[in-house]
Parts: sequence; structure tokens; C-alpha cells
Amino acid sequence: MPVSLNMNMSMPSWFDITGLSPDSQEDEAGIKQAAENVKALIDQEVKNGIPSNRIILGGFSQGGALSLYTALTTHQKLAGVVALSCWLPLRASFPQQGPISGVNKDIPVLQCHGDCDPLVPVMFGSLTVEKLKSMINPANVTFKTYSGMMHSSSLEEMMDVKQFIDKHLPPID
Repeated sequence: MPVSLNMNMSMPSWFDITGLSPDSQEDEAGIKQAAENVKALIDQEVKNGIPSNRIILGGFSQGGALSLYTALTTHQKLAGVVALSCWLPLRASFPQQGPISGVNKDIPVLQCHGDCDPLVPVMFGSLTVEKLKSMINPANVTFKTYSGMMHSSSLEEMMDVKQFIDKHLPPID
């Protein structure tokens, strides 16, 4: 899809991005449509026999942002969220004070961010984790930063993701 920030050139994306600052205008319709697409995937997995509480949403950058937004707005109880190098989109649309009332108010969240990320600065991660802790059970929100990591991943981060998945999706007998 064409992305405004990319001089309207097409690139893989879930929704349009117009800027990289906390006060940048957001593509509300695009974000909500992308979340509906993910919710439809969850519904399909449930129809295929996977209980929704055995599904972890996850993604990097836009994908992580979409995973957070979807988990906080879906009616399906999920096992968790892995949010890498991202932010919470449409954060002003959530309650300013107090927890959300949805089925995922106790959802485990692993949020990871490189401290040298030039595209999505670690400040976005910090703002997001503080917002999440006010919306869902703060004991279930984990924020990890990685020294020297840019807008990328690392072996240490992937090991943390594996530990999170192993903890929240134990094997079924």
C-alpha cells in the first residue's frame, strides 16, 4: 500500500503512516480495518479448533502496534501479545484513567525495544508501556530494552520472546 511517510511509495504495511512523532495524525480507518482483518483471522482459527486463549498476537513495528491495538479491542480472550519495536496506535481512543473492561484486561504483554531505534524511538515504547499499565493488569506488562539495538531484532530479544511464549502457551497433554 502507498505510505505517506514513504513519499506515497508502496511498501508492505498494515496501515498508512504520516509521521513519526507522538502527535502525528494517525490513519484511524486503516488501523481499525487492519484490526478487523486480524480479528477475522482469530475467528477463523477458532473455527478451525484453536481456542482463542491459545493464540498470541505478535509483530514488529506496525505489526506490533496492530497486535496491541487488536488485543485491546477484540472480544476474544487471547493468550498474550508480543510487541516489538512499536507503539500503541490510537492511544487517545482508550480510557484516560483506569483499566479497560474487555476480556483481555489481564492479558500478558511482552514489549521489547532497542534503545538506539531511529525509526520508532524507545520513548514510544516507554509511553506505550505506561499507558498499558494503566489499562490492563500492570503485573502482566513486561518492557525490555536492548542496548545498542536499532529498529531490528537480536538473539537476546528472540530468546525473551521464546521464554514468553513457552510460559504463556504451555504444551497441551
